[in-house]
Amino acid sequence: MENTIIEALFATNAIRVAPENQPFWYTSGRLGPFFINTHFLLENEAAAGEVLKRIEKAISDNKLTAPEEIFDMMLAYYNKGGTFKMVSDKLAEAASKLDFDYISGGERRDYFFSMMPAYLLGKPHLTIFKDLTSVYSESIEGPAVDSKDVDLKGRKALHIADLITEASSYERAWIPVIRELGSEITDTVAVVDRCQNGREVLKNLGVELHALTGIDKNLFDEATSNGIINEAQKAMILHFLESPSEYMTAFLKANPDFIAGEIAKGGKNKERAELAIEKGYCQV
Repeated sequence: MENTIIEALFATNAIRVAPENQPFWYTSGRLGPFFINTHFLLENEAAAGEVLKRIEKAISDNKLTAPEEIFDMMLAYYNKGGTFKMVSDKLAEAASKLDFDYISGGERRDYFFSMMPAYLLGKPHLTIFKDLTSVYSESIEGPAVDSKDVDLKGRKALHIADLITEASSYERAWIPVIRELGSEITDTVAVVDRCQNGREVLKNLGVELHALTGIDKNLFDEATSNGIINEAQKAMILHFLESPSEYMTAFLKANPDFIAGEIAKGGKNKERAELAIEKGYCQV
């Protein structure tokens, strides 16, 4: 594959494509043909899941010591080489072309990708939490301080994220926290742009998106040509990318017993199917 990021996304199951007759349930109650878990690029699903748990514990224990503890985990995976090192180096390269004073990352998955570029470029790191508090590390290798105790007025942040969908976290949390500190933000770098209006939302907020790759036709053309997915899966995905709601309607029309079958399975399948019915996405 020419695009090593695309290759890595599939190799680590960061992108997982459903069989054409069994799409995935999303938490919204809609059906979709693929999942994206960008943090699997760390190594694989098991490693990424374990690190997420350790991140949660570190934050719960002490927000001031959490960044250094999290960075130590990321550095250990970086030093292994492989996928995570490649992605981190590409993010650092993309960031190096932009004008900024420090790098920020938001709880939790952004930390996988914001801390190593800060280390590689010798930049401070702002660790933002879901409760809209933040801590600042002059060196990501060292201790952090409450960001309110640091004068960040007039300084420029570069936010690095794992995945951009509709940029709701930026609008709700990351950008307001940065600007509340008196800093500017004009650029953000992401591993993946899901191409679901996030770029436009960010543009309206005065922020330009720079992504290593996008979830678009080109990505799935390349995956098909390399035998990772088949033509039927590609057609399903392209229909979804064009219109998620029309994709679901067409799939259920072609598979009239699907919802009843999902309800019969029980568990999460039943819950998602009932949610879809409740929201009017489908009928039994």
